[in-house]
Amino acid sequence: MSEATQNLHITGGKDLPGFHNMLGYRQVSWEEDKAVIALDLKPEHLNLGGVIHGGVLTSLLDIVLAEAGTYCPYPGRMRKAITLTLTTTFTGQCSAGTITVTGIKRAGGTRIFNSTGEVRDDKGNLLAIAEGTFRIRSGSEKPEGVPI
Repeated sequence: MSEATQNLHITGGKDLPGFHNMLGYRQVSWEEDKAVIALDLKPEHLNLGGVIHGGVLTSLLDIVLAEAGTYCPYPGRMRKAITLTLTTTFTGQCSAGTITVTGIKRAGGTRIFNSTGEVRDDKGNLLAIAEGTFRIRSGSEKPEGVPI
């Protein structure tokens, strides 16, 4: 999932590719070591029980945790990462409103980094937490990344 991560300079949070577009999230902010995305819940994000599907939460966490370690401030360029591990813990449920997903890079070197994150509903309730390890793709080690 994280391979196609885009930054604000690329899309302005719109017209995301493939799976990202299907999820329908928007980029709230993105800076060195931190990323925030938001999703307005729709019926297609819910499971058979009528609450947000765990796969949606996990996908959003995977995206934002990877973004936390791949910020690229150069327009027309991007950095890419591959998910090595992702552990998600579900702590709450919701079925409507807007959720906010925050990722923070905690540690890392030139190729491997670790991030943590959380999902909250629009009342501030914690819905999920995650921790992940990611590998920077070849060519993306430097801040200028690679051309889009």
